[in-house]
Amino acid sequence: MLDAGRAGIGVFMSDVLVDVRELTKAFPVKGGFLSREKAKVHAVRGISLAIRRGETLGLVGESGCGKTTLGMLILRLIEPDEGSIFFEGQNITHLSQRRLRPLRRQMQIVFQDPFASLNPRMTVGQIIGEPLLVAGQGDRAWRKKRVAELLGLVGLPEEAGGRYPHEFSGGQRQRIGIARAIALTPKLIIADEPVSALDVSVRGEILNLLADLRERFGLTYLFIAHDLKVVEHISHRVCVMYLGQQMESFPAEGLSEARHPYTQALVSAIPVPDPTTRRRRIVLPGDAPSPLHPPSGCSFHPRCPYAESVCARVEPPFEEYARGFHASCHLIGKMDKRRVGAVALRSGE
Repeated sequence: MLDAGRAGIGVFMSDVLVDVRELTKAFPVKGGFLSREKAKVHAVRGISLAIRRGETLGLVGESGCGKTTLGMLILRLIEPDEGSIFFEGQNITHLSQRRLRPLRRQMQIVFQDPFASLNPRMTVGQIIGEPLLVAGQGDRAWRKKRVAELLGLVGLPEEAGGRYPHEFSGGQRQRIGIARAIALTPKLIIADEPVSALDVSVRGEILNLLADLRERFGLTYLFIAHDLKVVEHISHRVCVMYLGQQMESFPAEGLSEARHPYTQALVSAIPVPDPTTRRRRIVLPGDAPSPLHPPSGCSFHPRCPYAESVCARVEPPFEEYARGFHASCHLIGKMDKRRVGAVALRSGE
């Protein structure tokens, strides 16, 4: 069966590891003497996407757009209000915790903060070996050998297992977090901004490590970030979110061809490494609307430089506008193709 609608790409569903359909999540805001519900934060609104086995889907958008919430929903760390989550063809949306527990081994997460995500009272060996212990795998000697193997896979010496997290740098701590995530040989890893808290000098090393592990073990990643260049480097496909919704999705190599106005604005903000060149910057007016009261119609229309009256009245469908490129926009068919990411003006021009 071929599905051309989800994740912005036609895929055979037998190749899909994760299939998310119309996922929605809102968090209540309570207040007053009786803590009654006053409003709702609409974090994720009708997201549908599919992630194929062995690929990396990059999820990008500004802070507060719902990226991390979507990752947590896929892992069932928080419960959705509406929609369905399929893992290897099995609907896990309403599985009990008892029935979901065996699947936990197949779905792991690498957290954003390598300082807060490691227990300071446990040695590195205990941290990495804890998933093996909880899953009941092997005896103590086997687990010790497995921890040493995992440390080697992420580029750390065996003796690191006897030390504590505070004795390591940020990049080394993130390697420890990655080792813990792959301990049970999962199929899916949610990487929640795994390099945003690291020095620029070590980001490339961690990205290359993640790519090497993907090739070696056939891992599938949902890679969450707010940096388009980082996402472009490691991903096969990119999904752009804004205010809890998908704005556009496209192959990673097609970043400069993306046509949604929001994506173009993000691309225009990417720094150019050559000091003699600059991009034509698109500055969006105003601030992002509050997720407490999302705009009617297209959620991006209050800041869109091309918005028309229909944009405020009708929510645009998420549909294909070119092979492998999908967007939620009424105007893409009307606008000239803008290759903002490829525009570089020489200084003085």
